[in-house]
Amino acid sequence: MTKELWKGNEAIAEAGVRAGAEAYFGYPITPQTELLEYLAWRMPELGRLFLQAESEIGAIHMVYGAASAGKRAFTSSSSPGISLMQEGLSYIAASEVPCVLVDVMRGGPGLGNIQPSQADYFQMTRSAGHGDYRPLVLAPATVQEAVDLMSVSFDLAFRYRHLVVLLADGILGQMMEPVEMPPMRSVDDPLPDWALSGAAGREPRSITSLYLGAEKLEGLNLRLQAKIAHIQKNEQRWEAYRTGDAETLIVAFGTVGRIARSAVELAREQGRRVGLFRPISLWPFPAQALARLSPGGASILVAEMNAGQMREDVERIVGEPVHFLGRMGGMIPTPEEIVEALPPPPQSPIHSGERNGVAPRHLRESARVKAASQIGDASG
Repeated sequence: MTKELWKGNEAIAEAGVRAGAEAYFGYPITPQTELLEYLAWRMPELGRLFLQAESEIGAIHMVYGAASAGKRAFTSSSSPGISLMQEGLSYIAASEVPCVLVDVMRGGPGLGNIQPSQADYFQMTRSAGHGDYRPLVLAPATVQEAVDLMSVSFDLAFRYRHLVVLLADGILGQMMEPVEMPPMRSVDDPLPDWALSGAAGREPRSITSLYLGAEKLEGLNLRLQAKIAHIQKNEQRWEAYRTGDAETLIVAFGTVGRIARSAVELAREQGRRVGLFRPISLWPFPAQALARLSPGGASILVAEMNAGQMREDVERIVGEPVHFLGRMGGMIPTPEEIVEALPPPPQSPIHSGERNGVAPRHLRESARVKAASQIGDASG
């Protein structure tokens, strides 16, 4: 198939259609609104269901209902909208119905802004609402990868009867890139044997998240934990780039992983042997692969658009502190900033980076601006 130029949000939407999505429920929020707008005409054109809900809370519960009927259903939102969905996500988790959720992250906390961020890492990888649960979380770095992972997301959701999150950000949602779309999947597959499809001619089925007896609820939790352990063992995904001879390793995901790839090339032009480890599944995190490639915490730089959420996982895996570069509030690190934040080469007497007492340049500049402002206030 030939490649076509697609905007990220619209490409993700079309990929969902081609993955066999039969129903979409959503609510507008920047920077993912184009995804909903595209599906507003595309789904009815194909005789499929599109509904703009009254809120994100309504949208996720509509997905819950459609998924309980065995349909390929999904929704999309952005960070504060995802926060509103947490109760419904917990119901979906306990009911073990397949669901795909697209989160196009924006700056926070609070209403924040509409700039890109990666600060939903904890919100998506740690649980879905309350209770002991882990969604399967996939983080694309390009529009093409986002398209490819939409099909993967639906397949995994139905394979495990599990919640799968496609975790993007405002850059990926708004950028345009050449994309090769997959073929259209049929929506005429038979319903799964657990689906609520009407009890005519068979015994009634029940899907619920309510277990009043402690023993029954513990039984559900034990079953969920066994499934989660199986997913953790079998569904780790990652990319290792130029790590064969690397003495320094950058760990970054999503858009920052893409920027870090350019930083690797820039550093190698300067004579540094730098590689990139990019987790594609944020949960399950590809821990064994990172541990095998790790040159030690002193030679690792974690770069992300948050205050260090993935860094906690990396430090847990390598067993020691690592170097860190984080931009927040919608600020995007450049390849040059990532190279500047790299730890010194092994055996080097020169130390740089925040953990060795010198903050990265953008923090030093921020401190100078703040100091100048305080001096101005005092002199006024």
